[in-house]
Amino acid sequence: MSRTINILPENLANRIAAGEVVQRPESVVKELVENSLDAGARSVIVAVRDAGKTYIQVSDDGIGMSAEDAVTAFERHATSKIATYDDLEAIRTLGFRGEALASIAAVAQVELKTRRRGEAAGTRVRIAGGARDVVEPVGMEPGTAVGVKNLFFNTPARRNFLKSDGTEFKRILDTLQHAAIAWPGTSFTFASSDEIVFDVAAADTEEQRIRDLFGERYFESLVPVREESDLLAIHGYISKPEFARKARTEQIFLLNRRFITSRALGHAVFSGYEHLVEKASFPFFVLFIEIDPHRVDVNVHPSKLEVKFEDESGVYRMIHNAVRRALGTHDLIPVLTSVERNGTFSPEPIPPQAVPGHPQTEMRLAFLRTAPAKGGRGPSTSPAPGGGTELHVVSSGERALVPPAGAPGGGEEPRIYQLHNKYILSQIRSGIMLIDQHAAHERILYERAVTFLERNAPASQQLLFPQTVELSPGDFALASELLDDLMRLGFDIQVFGKNTLLVNGIPADVRIGHEAGILRDLLDEYKDDKRNMTLKPRERLAKSFACRAAVKAGDPLSSDEMRSLIDQLFATSIPYSCPHGRPVIVRIPLEEIDGYFGRT
Repeated sequence: MSRTINILPENLANRIAAGEVVQRPESVVKELVENSLDAGARSVIVAVRDAGKTYIQVSDDGIGMSAEDAVTAFERHATSKIATYDDLEAIRTLGFRGEALASIAAVAQVELKTRRRGEAAGTRVRIAGGARDVVEPVGMEPGTAVGVKNLFFNTPARRNFLKSDGTEFKRILDTLQHAAIAWPGTSFTFASSDEIVFDVAAADTEEQRIRDLFGERYFESLVPVREESDLLAIHGYISKPEFARKARTEQIFLLNRRFITSRALGHAVFSGYEHLVEKASFPFFVLFIEIDPHRVDVNVHPSKLEVKFEDESGVYRMIHNAVRRALGTHDLIPVLTSVERNGTFSPEPIPPQAVPGHPQTEMRLAFLRTAPAKGGRGPSTSPAPGGGTELHVVSSGERALVPPAGAPGGGEEPRIYQLHNKYILSQIRSGIMLIDQHAAHERILYERAVTFLERNAPASQQLLFPQTVELSPGDFALASELLDDLMRLGFDIQVFGKNTLLVNGIPADVRIGHEAGILRDLLDEYKDDKRNMTLKPRERLAKSFACRAAVKAGDPLSSDEMRSLIDQLFATSIPYSCPHGRPVIVRIPLEEIDGYFGRT
């Protein structure tokens, strides 16, 4: 019988295997830099030409190799980093598979020079397409230098699939920035076509390394994150919402100082921002995750970019909560400033250092009442005519302005006012603060509804006369699907015939007089928001309820209702944004107002 199954020649097998490890010039840079860091390098120098397509060199001052190890290192699965299965279960190095040099040498012309500290001479090994042709002594400083020429010279089809020089260069730059951030104690130099791209000295802290790479102004847009539990520890930085970008390129997870990619963890960060960033925008972040190596598998793919956690959901929740807490303790109120004083406004963040007496790690707005509220149930009650009330305002450590003694109203605290039955205005030391009453109430009701849905502890008000609500077949089916969660929100509902519900009670947050339409409105809003895949169904339901139950623009509020709304707003976790992502509060500096009147 003829034989149809054959064992591939070693050189062909190596080229096929190399395709998993070496996909582009960036792959070569990544593998070689990881070897340098594993070797204890305190200095790494990377030089490329033509975005790495024609030449790559990575040099370090690490421990170096003996002549015997320099030759063995090019064999497939040759490694000094693991020896037993137990080692594989707790990887503590960046490399461990023993494939990098063999894979690179299979598809390029490679020259390795290395010298161990204490040895008189180094060793040079030269390989082309997997075939070794030179092994000889060489004079050099301790460390290792690997030069890679003509990548994919013997696999032209793969070379044709490479992107433009600009794209391939950006991939290399990103990889080196990730490594430089992960290892601040190591200096990194990157040169492209004999021009220095960046050159960062060894830094004492990760903060200093981020400043060195991205600049002081960029760093000021970041919020520190720190969280720790028995499962893992997280620290690093996330950008303020207004600095979100249109691409995901600057989203960096460093797991035990290894750069990884994870859609699930990226979603955990994005969901932590909740509605503070637009759907098409992505926040910048650098998050260091430290976890017991036994609780994570980094041997998922030859690229070592993907990992599997022992407790995926626990890691997700930890990152989500860490981001929420970090944002909740920082002042994210936008400041309105003009553009060339032409009447056009653009938002700017409040620099933390510009807030008098306010610690950067604990930015919080608080509106403090000077007297307890009398009567009324806040914005949930039937609105009464608007008016001012005594209110002491403290904004980010500021004190409210008080009229001078003897002046009309002297000695009194500043007043708050309702503007056009839409906005609540208050005077603060640095200018004025405006609150969108509908967006503020939406935020309050949203967070309250989420709590009810999670804890199954509804607050309901029974109707004196139960009401029947007839729905379309589609809406009736949707209401039936959501019935349990509607009950958790505070609705007391039962089926009352075909496509008809009997409403015996409604959530306590629904204003008197809105009982009949609230259920229909909620279902309409929920259907309109069905494409929002970033929210879980319960969060969508809470968002829909908050939108329909909140006070509207045009509703007059009494002074007690405004006071109650403000108090409740600043008890929420994220008072700066409504569930739809619109701002709740803005500040207009006094100097901006002065400018329009020529007082600058």
